[in-house]
Amino acid sequence: MLHPIEWKVVLIDDEQDIRDVVSMTLRDAGYEVFTAENGNTGLNLCMEKHPQIVITDIRMPGIDGLRVLEILKDKSPDIEVIVVTAFGEIDFAIRALQLDASDFINKPINDEALHLAMKRACSRYTSRKQVKDYTALLEKEKAETAQELMRTISFKTNLIESSMDGILGCDERGDLVIFNKGMEEMLGFSKGEALHRMIFEQFFQPGEEIRLKKELAGDKYGGKDRISFFETTLLGSAGRKIPVQVSAISLFENGKENGLVCFFRDLREIRKLEREVEDQASILHQDKMMALGKLAASMVHEINNPLAGILNYTRLMIRILNRGTPTGEHLQKFQRYLELIESETNRCSQIVSSLLTFSRKSPLSFGEVRADELLHRCIILSQHKLEMNNIKFSSHISADIPPVRGDFNQLQQCIINLIFNAMDAMPEGGALTLSASHDKSGKTVIISVKDTGTGIPEENLSRIFEPFFTTKNREYGVGLGLSTVYGIIERHNGKVKVESRAGEGSTFSLELPSVSR
Repeated sequence: MLHPIEWKVVLIDDEQDIRDVVSMTLRDAGYEVFTAENGNTGLNLCMEKHPQIVITDIRMPGIDGLRVLEILKDKSPDIEVIVVTAFGEIDFAIRALQLDASDFINKPINDEALHLAMKRACSRYTSRKQVKDYTALLEKEKAETAQELMRTISFKTNLIESSMDGILGCDERGDLVIFNKGMEEMLGFSKGEALHRMIFEQFFQPGEEIRLKKELAGDKYGGKDRISFFETTLLGSAGRKIPVQVSAISLFENGKENGLVCFFRDLREIRKLEREVEDQASILHQDKMMALGKLAASMVHEINNPLAGILNYTRLMIRILNRGTPTGEHLQKFQRYLELIESETNRCSQIVSSLLTFSRKSPLSFGEVRADELLHRCIILSQHKLEMNNIKFSSHISADIPPVRGDFNQLQQCIINLIFNAMDAMPEGGALTLSASHDKSGKTVIISVKDTGTGIPEENLSRIFEPFFTTKNREYGVGLGLSTVYGIIERHNGKVKVESRAGEGSTFSLELPSVSR
């Protein structure tokens, strides 16, 4: 194995402070580190320095981390790539692993996770290189028969056993002749149970082995008689079903197939991550439904008022019509009544439309979002509830605020959560101010929710964004609101800031990058 001082690492991240801290940590550990501020520069650096390991952020201007990964694996498949993700980007991490990334680590990057990921990447690179070198050696020696090939491989088990992936080899009859430690750990069968006792077909559900060999014979997954990144399910001990990604190649002698070698990668961890993504989506929707429940009662009153007006004006018009054809003064009243009916109907329509949009469980959809429209929707939904709770409301929206790139529904959920938190902090009434502005450069849009409530004690400020942390009574929620806000804004590459003192109220500010014009 290469000594750590001989390892070359390219670090790609658009944040200078992250590049400085991570590169310093790696250099202290003995790695030779080169840094780049974006994907294009990073790829050029890789072509120049030929690193064994690349660490790349997923979200970057220009070429993002997933595209960097794809290009590197296409041009230099031996390079190990570690992707760096932010909160709520687990789905991107899963995609990166499916593209053969070595590992992923979350922001903020801590030393322990970084060193562990580097250790895995070094081990994976070394194992691949050893197997590749040995395969080249076998091809050079031109083993006369498949049996001779397998016997030669058995003398080099240290190479195969060191692989992080499960390696399985069988002869032309399907009898197992290679079954490494990775396969033992993955399936739960010992080498003694498997070698020369089990056949390839036994590890698959009925028909699945036939499907794999059919794809292997085609060229869809990497070329004829070879397959890469094909997903299937293996059967382990006690009938356990294990999702895997397989790369395989058929072995031939004199034009006749005489064996098969497969490399299996356990996908259970990826599937676990996928379930976590689903759980996060469920929590997000649960939090939204709790907010929707709080809105429901006030919305009934909010809609009933204009409906009552519409009904009364309609009855007046009917009474006038029953007296005969309206003329003169009555026609003027009709016109005024119709204008009021139109206004109240439009008001109901806006309320219902905003409520439906907010309640809908929709997939993440990023686009341009205007702060004034976003706050207008939030005001429609919450204004009546604020009035019912004796809270004076005001808004200050600066002109010419540039749009931000984000998911309208999730950003709306953030602001509604902050408004509800403010209301909970003012049980006896108070004042709430919604504001939107941008910094001098126009690169950051700032949305603030300010209240005159009880404030947050200093000892709790560092914990308010933790999931399930709450100082409220049980009926006010379970402590997901601010955690949800933090996660959503992080996913939008933004920041959440809070200023608060006990007894003096709080101001929560959402800072989001604007769309470049």
